[in-house]
Amino acid sequence: MSLVRSLTRDLSLSALAAGAIAVAVSYAGPAAIIFEAAKSGGLSPSQVSSWIWAVSVGSGITGIYLSLRFKAPVITAWSTPGAALLVSSLGQYGYAEALGAYIVSALLIAGLGVTNLFSRVMAWLPKSLVAAMLAGVLFRFGIGLFLSLEQASGLVLPIVAGYLVGRRLLPRYAVVLALATGLCVAASLGLLDGASLSLSLAEPQWTSPSFTLSAVVGLGLPLCFVTMASQNAPGVGVLQSAGYSVPVSPLVTTTGLWSLLLAPFGAHGINLAAITAAICTGPECHPERERRYVAGVACGSLYLLVGAFGTTVVSLFILLPVPLVTAVAGLALLGALAGGLAGAMHDESRREAGLVAFLITASGVSFFGVGSAFWGMCGGLVADGLIRGRLPRRSRGDGAIPRAG
Repeated sequence: MSLVRSLTRDLSLSALAAGAIAVAVSYAGPAAIIFEAAKSGGLSPSQVSSWIWAVSVGSGITGIYLSLRFKAPVITAWSTPGAALLVSSLGQYGYAEALGAYIVSALLIAGLGVTNLFSRVMAWLPKSLVAAMLAGVLFRFGIGLFLSLEQASGLVLPIVAGYLVGRRLLPRYAVVLALATGLCVAASLGLLDGASLSLSLAEPQWTSPSFTLSAVVGLGLPLCFVTMASQNAPGVGVLQSAGYSVPVSPLVTTTGLWSLLLAPFGAHGINLAAITAAICTGPECHPERERRYVAGVACGSLYLLVGAFGTTVVSLFILLPVPLVTAVAGLALLGALAGGLAGAMHDESRREAGLVAFLITASGVSFFGVGSAFWGMCGGLVADGLIRGRLPRRSRGDGAIPRAG
């Protein structure tokens, strides 16, 4: 009962809206990658529906549980880089072999959490470089906000205007006003057409996994690597930059174990979110940091709703005009981007190394299937070591993310 009272007391429209925007961003773009990967792998509609159900339910349960447990907006999602990896590799293996590779990847990730190895690495990394990596990840969303003006100025300009007016009159609800403005304008322009939609419940489909060395080495290990480097590391960085002191090990362990449980239903990996987490951890979600965990609960609840209706609700999100989602996401992430840039430049002795990490990450370069967030951190560490002449020392604490500021 105390948990219900606490959640009711901390409830706010801005936090609920942040959770809803995070879900919309998750399905408006990354879901398309899943469908593309499913097409390349020759999956049936029922297998695709089960895949959507599995990653949605896994993200929902872990997000709600971790947000309530640590009273922080812990946003979880499926591995977007992992799904991108599957676009080019899923067709090389049978579906059962791919599921076996998913299980191996999940076991490795859970092991990194249980042994506390991942949190030790995160405690060793300089916080300014983590902030720089986060800013680089978010940079394209800030740029995308204004690039979308070129694509649909009639839709995006009112959204930006609504946000600015909201910042002046109702700062807490500025993003809510921007989203409402966008939906109204899109409807008036005839950009929202849901006439062809029909609701239908998802039917989870169990497939017995098959373990082969080729699939484990060619798919399982790379999937684990890109998930940890391109999702969990930036996800921790988002929480750190927002000032949340959350132990890293339980986060990684929980997502790894749920990935393991849901792999036979098609889930390729549940992990910490970065982009959508930034929407829920900034001041736009709620000015009081202690009350932002409600956004994590709202986000997780909506994930469960999407999972219940499978691809039907996903198609609803995909119907949203891309410029609308891009603009609202960019506005919602302005605060997180500003915080990341401030954290990256705060330590004068590491400003150049932070700039290197930021630029590499923002460039979007990818080598060996690993995204720019990982290479940005590597580049920042190399620059920091060469400039300062020594390796960074372990930060204080036992693997918890120290508070910013």
